[in-house]
Amino acid sequence: MGEANNKQAQTFDPFESFRSVRDAYLETMSKAMIDAVNTEAYAEASGAVLDGYLTASAPFREALEKNMVQALQQLSLPSRQEVAALAERFTNVEMRLDDMDAKLDSIAKSMAEEKDARIESAKRTDAAIRAASATLEDQAAAAPPRPAPRRGPKASTAKPRRQGSAGRKQS
Repeated sequence: MGEANNKQAQTFDPFESFRSVRDAYLETMSKAMIDAVNTEAYAEASGAVLDGYLTASAPFREALEKNMVQALQQLSLPSRQEVAALAERFTNVEMRLDDMDAKLDSIAKSMAEEKDARIESAKRTDAAIRAASATLEDQAAAAPPRPAPRRGPKASTAKPRRQGSAGRKQS
């Protein structure tokens, strides 16, 4: 009998009924709020409240912005406008670098194509020279041998002397 009472004590939870009421309440309120928020009247009302807030907070925001700019200047730190100007400059520099990179790629491609064309031309020229050389060698091999040139007395390689007025014989 002690075991039966023990099991009943463990399974009985006095807050279980409160949990079920809470869950039902949250589910009902959630459906009601979703229906209320999805209406046009709610959108207009929340827009009016936000406009009022922004209008009321504008002078405070401007004063805060002025104080922030002064504080940043005193601390030698850049303001939002200065950072935005730097970002714009960096964007321009990046775009120019991209343009230069594209131009360099184009130049490198055209140089490679020109190199390939020169190599191909050199190969064709080399092949033509080899073919002409082979033709000349074939013609030389097929031609009858030439007779040896005649050898006669050798001509003197010494230069003739000039005879001037002192070298002439007087008669």
